[in-house]
Amino acid sequence: MSTLEIEARDVIKIVLQFCKENSLQQTFQTLQSECQVSLNTVDSLETFVADINGGRWDAILPQVAQLKLPRKKLEDLYEQIVLEMIELRELDTARAILRQTQAMGVMKQEEPERYLRLEHLLVRTYFDPHEAYQDSTKEKRRAQIAQALTAEVSVVPPSRLMALIGQALKWQQHQGLLPAGTQFDLFRGTAAMKQDVEDMYPTTLMHTIKFGKKSHAEGARFSPDGQLLVSCSVDGFIEVWDHVSGKLKKDLQYQADDTFMMHDDAIFCVDFSRDSEMLASGSQDGKIKVWRIRTGQCLRRLERAHSQTVTSVVFSRDGSQILSTSVDGTARIHSLKSGKLLKEFRGHTSIVNCGIFSKDGNHVITASSDGTVWNAGNTECVKTFKPPPPHSMPQGAKDPRVFSVHLFPKNMDLIVVCNNTSVVYIMTFEGQVMKSFSSGKKEGGDFLAACVSPKGEWIYCVGEDMNLYCFSHQLGKLEHLMKVHEKEVIGLTHHPHINLIATYSEDCTMKLWKP
Repeated sequence: MSTLEIEARDVIKIVLQFCKENSLQQTFQTLQSECQVSLNTVDSLETFVADINGGRWDAILPQVAQLKLPRKKLEDLYEQIVLEMIELRELDTARAILRQTQAMGVMKQEEPERYLRLEHLLVRTYFDPHEAYQDSTKEKRRAQIAQALTAEVSVVPPSRLMALIGQALKWQQHQGLLPAGTQFDLFRGTAAMKQDVEDMYPTTLMHTIKFGKKSHAEGARFSPDGQLLVSCSVDGFIEVWDHVSGKLKKDLQYQADDTFMMHDDAIFCVDFSRDSEMLASGSQDGKIKVWRIRTGQCLRRLERAHSQTVTSVVFSRDGSQILSTSVDGTARIHSLKSGKLLKEFRGHTSIVNCGIFSKDGNHVITASSDGTVWNAGNTECVKTFKPPPPHSMPQGAKDPRVFSVHLFPKNMDLIVVCNNTSVVYIMTFEGQVMKSFSSGKKEGGDFLAACVSPKGEWIYCVGEDMNLYCFSHQLGKLEHLMKVHEKEVIGLTHHPHINLIATYSEDCTMKLWKP
């Protein structure tokens, strides 16, 4: 598809028109002067010509002040206005135009005789039109000036900037890139989402996103602003999806050009910065990359972030650091600016599956064969906790792995703990169980992953049986159960504002579910 060439001058003209229409005179003049681009438009050519022919100079002068006209044509115009002001005995106005305008100042320097003739006419006690207009008449000179100036100006539809933005947004809605009927934050480039949506569990399949036969998603995240859904795959690709249409976001130029954010090895985790501008990804070879999501540009490569597979990545609240966990048994904090390792948390004896910051950023909570709370400042272990084993667990069996920990939205001092059993827990940082939710199955109902609804009303778990379990926090029980995939479910993620869940599986699909 051929690309449209847009002249920078035309963009400046559109901005100039916006300034003119909104009476931003100083900005208009400064921009026009700095860029050496003139707008030279009038609202109506017919009215402009009629005003000149009718001698309505009070309407013409403000328009001319915003036009860039050739010196000769400007001098002819001002000379005509001075003559007509003298004829009307509006001598103060004639004097001001003659002595205080830039065009007349240039005439005084370049054509002193022509200028002095006007000065002489100004001090006379009478006005002789034959002498003033010489071989012409007032009406003929007006017509000549009108014809000369119309060659310099053009007419464009009003409010071009707003019209073009409106057309662009309509096209995005038509392409399914924007939800219909949403307010749009033009500055941030995001649709304003309603924050007061009531938490409801999903029941309906909205979209199925299919990967290649030999590929499947190992991780997925919605952006905090709710605009993007990103998946990372075993084939090393990161793809950005539009959750409204269930299609790749082609308004990201790099994806439209079939260029993608990539690793050399399978990618197991992704996470967004709080402002939705950056994305971190971790791969099987222990590397972490940080990307600018709008351009697909790789901002930082952490070549030796870990010695083995990176299992989770998460940005600090201010976006300056990345917390990562790994199969190598460690959790680490890296500086985004320098790329250097800042802190390492050692003590787990097996794979660290997940790591998160506490709300205040003072603690790090990691999930392995147990849950561990660390001091983020000095990396010391503050507390180790283990969810109680379910009643069905055989005596002497190995402690189940903790797959993930999540801050609980209703109370950020609590965490939701998902381990490899049929029970998911809400616990304190000290390890006290506040609430528990069970699949009710003795076999095949162990959980593999969990997430929490934005307001904490629902806790969602996917089980070994390929089912999605929807637990009501308020009622403390299972409210809904449905099969979501045909093969083992790898994970799930919840939209930050609306009732939308993405689940992804070894069946090479990612599915979007809504109420």
